[in-house]
Amino acid sequence: MVDGAGVKIRMARRTDAERIAKLSGELGYPASAKQIATRLRQLRPATKHAVFLAESPEAGVIGWVHVSTSHLLENDLRAEVNGLIVAEGQRSGGAGAKLLQAAENWARKRGCKGMNVRSNVIRERAHKFYEMNGYEHYKTQKAFRKAF
Repeated sequence: MVDGAGVKIRMARRTDAERIAKLSGELGYPASAKQIATRLRQLRPATKHAVFLAESPEAGVIGWVHVSTSHLLENDLRAEVNGLIVAEGQRSGGAGAKLLQAAENWARKRGCKGMNVRSNVIRERAHKFYEMNGYEHYKTQKAFRKAF
């Protein structure tokens, strides 16, 4: 495991698509590098989305977070963690906290007063991670989708 002290956070680039795709698969959302590259290009406008990577000199890219802002009728401007993953074997070393902090700082700079995150009910380790980082569980809901 990489010590979190040596981990650097940076913005994602299209050339990172292959590593982002591999980590996305670990999160349970398999995708090809080509799909990820396309999705990175489609995150528009760029002022409302950011993808940060955790990178270590020894292991390269070990994690990512996607954060976005949205204006909703029922709330003031808010930010949401759309996805966060740290590679298996690299967890609990501080990279996830650094990614979350980068996302929170980005959101504050855009005028957000808070951050939301959704986490699947089966991800108990993730729930503990968010709680340790100051998040509180405030709602349980069901998610629905319809394919087109």
